[in-house]
Amino acid sequence: MAKIEKIVAYFETHGIENTEDVIQAVGKRVKEGDIKTVIVASTSGATGLKFAKALKGIAEVIAISHENMDSENKREIVRLGAKALDKTHLPLETRKMEAVKNSYYTLGQGFKVAVEVILIVADKAAVTLYKDVIGVGGTDKGSDTAIVARATTSKDAFSEDKGKKLEIREVLAMPLKKMWW
Repeated sequence: MAKIEKIVAYFETHGIENTEDVIQAVGKRVKEGDIKTVIVASTSGATGLKFAKALKGIAEVIAISHENMDSENKREIVRLGAKALDKTHLPLETRKMEAVKNSYYTLGQGFKVAVEVILIVADKAAVTLYKDVIGVGGTDKGSDTAIVARATTSKDAFSEDKGKKLEIREVLAMPLKKMWW
């Protein structure tokens, strides 16, 4: 059995100050060549714009917001060749997903969000299903967490079909100290 060793960026605490380091970790992982899509949580579009600038030409960037993004940020994200999806649903905020959401919170707010943005783009058919992607989330503002996971829809996350089931394959970055709301 093969052994793979990778570097994970762990931050002492959560927050926006980790965004640039997350961008670097994601860029480094994308350059390995097997993942082409990065999905970034970005309420206002500011964080999505940072990723779109940094990864232009090396990855497809999809910025996701459950609210209206700032129109200027959204326009600039699209101008850079990335996608900006706003006013999206939040699949982990339903009553039947409460236990799942709380389980992800044990790994951090950003971890839960990184998983959720992957589910959102899969539900919207904005990504190739069942391929590995990078999901990026944060705690409050900016980014502090990045993961590699299989892009799957909310309804298939716990599918009987093992080829459709959500799988979190790698942690690229995350804070050690969590924030509990």
